[in-house]
Amino acid sequence: MKILIIRFSSIGDIAQTSPIVRCVRKRYPDADIHFLTKPQFAGIVAHNPYINKLILLNSSLLKTIGALRAEKYDVIIDLHHNLRTFIIKSLLLVKSHSFPKLNIEKWLLTTFKINRLPQNIHLVDRYFEACNNIGVSNDGLGLEYFLAEGDNVDTTIALPKDFADGFFVWIIGAKFFTKVLPKEKVVDGITLLLQTKPNAKVVLIGGKEDAERGDFIAARVGTNVYNACGKFSLNQSVSLVKQAKVVIGNDTGLTQIAPAFDKPLVSLWGSTSTVFGVAPYFGNSTQHSKIIEVKDLACRPCTKFGRNECPKGHFDCMNKIDMAEVVKAVESIS
Repeated sequence: MKILIIRFSSIGDIAQTSPIVRCVRKRYPDADIHFLTKPQFAGIVAHNPYINKLILLNSSLLKTIGALRAEKYDVIIDLHHNLRTFIIKSLLLVKSHSFPKLNIEKWLLTTFKINRLPQNIHLVDRYFEACNNIGVSNDGLGLEYFLAEGDNVDTTIALPKDFADGFFVWIIGAKFFTKVLPKEKVVDGITLLLQTKPNAKVVLIGGKEDAERGDFIAARVGTNVYNACGKFSLNQSVSLVKQAKVVIGNDTGLTQIAPAFDKPLVSLWGSTSTVFGVAPYFGNSTQHSKIIEVKDLACRPCTKFGRNECPKGHFDCMNKIDMAEVVKAVESIS
C-alpha cells in the first residue's frame, strides 16, 4: 500500500502531524508512506523514521502533480485541505480523505465573535478524522520530533559555561506581531523569575529577526540571560528546547514542538486563541502545561493566524498579560 500525507505549512501544524504519521505506520507497517510539504519546512519531517519518502512542493504545481502521479498512490491523507490540495487530489484521481478545516466557524468567531467551533477538539483530533475511513486511530502518545545527530547542540560548548547545569528556554519570536509578547514584558517576566530563582539561567530563542529584541532583553536583565536568537538553525533550536528545564513561549512553532519532548510548558496567547483547537498537544501525557491569556477581552481572538499590527491600536491581548501570573505558572511546573 502506498500512502501520501499532505501538509504544506507551517512549523507547528506540520509538527502536529507526527501522531498521524506514527499511527498510519502502526496500522500499515509495510506501507510506503510519503509526505508532501514545502521545501522550507522539510527539516521538520526529514528524519521521521516512519516516512519512506519526503516530497517537496515544486514552484510549478503541475510538475509536482506529475511527480506524484508517477508514484501511483493508493490513498491520500490531506491534512492541509486548501485549493492546491483540491487540485492535486482531483488530478491524481486517487481515493483521498481530508480533515474538517472549519474555516467558516473560525471566520464567524474572529469577525462576529460567534463561536460555532466544536468544543475541546484539538487540531490533532481533527487530523485523525481524515484517517477514520482507513482504520487509523489515535494512540494518545502525543507528538514526536526527530533530530539528526548533527542537530543536537552540545550546551557545554554552545552556551555560556554556567548554563550547562540547566536552563529555561524563552521563545520570544513569532511570525506575526500580535503573537509576540513585547520585549519590555519579557524583561519584567525574567526579572520577576530571578527574584524567586536567583540562579536561574534563561536562553532566548528566535530567528535572526528576533536578535535585536533578544539583545535588548539580555542587556537589561544581565548575565543570567543568553540571547540565542539567530545563532542556531531551527532544528538546533529544537535541540535547546529538548534540553530545557521549562519552556516559555508565544503561540509559535517552537512552542508547539515542545510537547514532543514532554516539556513543562507555559504558552502565551495574544490575538490568537486555543479555542481554535491549537493548544500545545501532549496527547495522554500528564505533563503540566499552562495557558496564559487575557480572558474576557471583547476583541479577542481577532485572527486565527496573527496580524502585523493590532487592529484596535491598544494591543491589550499582550500588554495586559500579568507577568506575575506567568512566573507563578513557571514555578508551578518547574
